[in-house]
Amino acid sequence: MAFKYSVPLRNERLNRIPSFIGPTPTLRIRTGTPPLNVVTADTGQVLSTIVLPTQWMQAAANGSIQMNPPWADLSADLAGTAGHFRIYDMSEVCHLQGSVSILGGGGDMILDNLVFLLGQSFSVTAFTLTDGNA
Repeated sequence: MAFKYSVPLRNERLNRIPSFIGPTPTLRIRTGTPPLNVVTADTGQVLSTIVLPTQWMQAAANGSIQMNPPWADLSADLAGTAGHFRIYDMSEVCHLQGSVSILGGGGDMILDNLVFLLGQSFSVTAFTLTDGNA
């Protein structure tokens, strides 16, 4: 039988993520498929680098935690098609990664577009982590 956790416990687990990674982590949007896991070397090319705000996630509620906007880049680093993201702490250790898509595309992180032009601005429109075992 699988474990079942209360909503307060799920919220507590989620609230540990931003405090563990720390303030002002770095988000990189990259081309291609994500690496096998977060300890595997980066793959693809960096399309955009965003230093996230100090309070980059809101407080968890109902077993999920959402981004604290805005997450935006006024000038893409490279032209290409976004395939995945990685979030790094201040020591450049990757702690989170996942897929990207536009709204309705099923990605782990939702962008306003996937095809970047050099110097183009873009924004992350949604990013939510949900704790399992409800």
